[in-house]
Amino acid sequence: MKVIHILFYSNKKNLQQNKYFVVYIVFGISIFLENTMKIIIQAGGKGTRLEGLTRNKPKCLVPVNNLPIIFYAFQKFRDAEFIIIADYKTDVLEKYLNVFASEYNFRIIKAEKKGTASGIKEAIETFEDDEPFMIMWCDLILSNNFKIPELCANYIGISKDFECRWSYIDNKFEKIPSKDNGVAGLFIFANKSFLNGLPEEGALVGWLQNQDIKFKELSLYGSKEIGTLISYSDNNDSTPRCRPFNSIEFKDDIVIKRGINEQGKRIAADEIAWYKHVKQLGFEYIPQIYEYEPLTMKRVQGKNIYEYDCLTKTQKRAVLRRLISALKELHSLETDKPVNVQDVEDNYVNKTFDRLSKIEKLIPFADKEFIKINGQYYKNVFFNKDELINAVKNIYPKHFSLIHGDCTFSNLMFDTFSMKPILIDPRGYFGKTKLYGDEDYDWAKLYYSIKGEYDQFNKKKFTLDIRDKDVEFAIKPNNWADMEEFFFDSLPSVDKQKIKLLHAVIWLSLTTYAWEDYDSVCGAFYNGVVKLGEVL
Repeated sequence: MKVIHILFYSNKKNLQQNKYFVVYIVFGISIFLENTMKIIIQAGGKGTRLEGLTRNKPKCLVPVNNLPIIFYAFQKFRDAEFIIIADYKTDVLEKYLNVFASEYNFRIIKAEKKGTASGIKEAIETFEDDEPFMIMWCDLILSNNFKIPELCANYIGISKDFECRWSYIDNKFEKIPSKDNGVAGLFIFANKSFLNGLPEEGALVGWLQNQDIKFKELSLYGSKEIGTLISYSDNNDSTPRCRPFNSIEFKDDIVIKRGINEQGKRIAADEIAWYKHVKQLGFEYIPQIYEYEPLTMKRVQGKNIYEYDCLTKTQKRAVLRRLISALKELHSLETDKPVNVQDVEDNYVNKTFDRLSKIEKLIPFADKEFIKINGQYYKNVFFNKDELINAVKNIYPKHFSLIHGDCTFSNLMFDTFSMKPILIDPRGYFGKTKLYGDEDYDWAKLYYSIKGEYDQFNKKKFTLDIRDKDVEFAIKPNNWADMEEFFFDSLPSVDKQKIKLLHAVIWLSLTTYAWEDYDSVCGAFYNGVVKLGEVL
């Protein structure tokens, strides 16, 4: 029986001496301390049931509602020590987590054998003899209500609302599919002695079937298993599309948008400031706003522009004509402002290369001067930096205007009741300058949707095949690319080459903004390299 001394410091007024006192916890009736919990995540296997989603990455990095599956465990048990067992695409997993998960305590074990038992013996070697730990499958997303039990014992997670291939009934494992009594891939062991004799390969559950280990059942009601393409689709479409730092709630004809972390709250503040400013100036192409804290708006009676993908050319021209007119009005609401050169340089050069430097070691072929993409060689931006910087410096604007800052089709709607475009999700800044910036940046973002098919990319409607020596990349068409000529004809004073150069820069900058998906990070980089090759 082990006794732990836990020191508490009290500064309560009735304890004038402010001394330490000792609490004794006896591990016969011990408790788990979640902040010191060791959690083994079994992340092996090719994830073949997820088909193309795991072509370039392990299944634990497949994003669900804008967050890689494994990050749900990271965020739920922030202070735990994670031991990740991997085999397929281990190098990708390691590089990705080193870039985007550095705040969490993890180590990766490369399993040499097959099966869910593989790697576990190595994982528990360093554990204390009486130390409790958890094992969970990487494709399991635990419900918000799940808590690690306080009493130290052996536990098994039981599915209550999704089917599993094994059942646990009357303290027995049966290889019978079950939804109510399914073995959901979560186990808590009081100590590592219960895994004595565990083989180095094969199925963990199959081995447990023949052991005399009694488990207490833990209901995993409300949890999700992302093991198949069907379960991925069912769970990935259940919430509105937004970035990981935002939440969007729909109530009848009301939309409520909130920032859910510090980044989201900063962005929300800029967005609200923009809405307030343009509304005061009489700009009509915005939603009706009821409240600013949180941002509460009337739901637009229409769809995002990218959703109108079956229009005739005449109809598309009519929509674009109104949209371009609205943006021109926005840019002319106030007199021109002086250019902040530092902001231009930060937005077009420094931000781009800061983001690129973060993922340089993550992207396959980023160390090669030329990359073969879709059968053609393109100069790698890391070997083309000076030329890009010089080209960008030649297109600096002569003035700043009031801008939207992010007018892709995803942030533009068409109200079918009023027959006018509605601008949503404004950025509200350009570099450190609030509200104002280079108006050509707005046109480049619009071109990004028309010709660049950004919105399809954003919805993961693209294919990426990273092979041994080259890359194949394609975005599913959204039927707006044929408007490129009309777009430029409608903007005769706009420098076409500048828009195309900024278009390439925007793709390159997207690499870390789309961090939640490894394929998106790589796809944005390769597409940026292609677009850059078309203008340099």
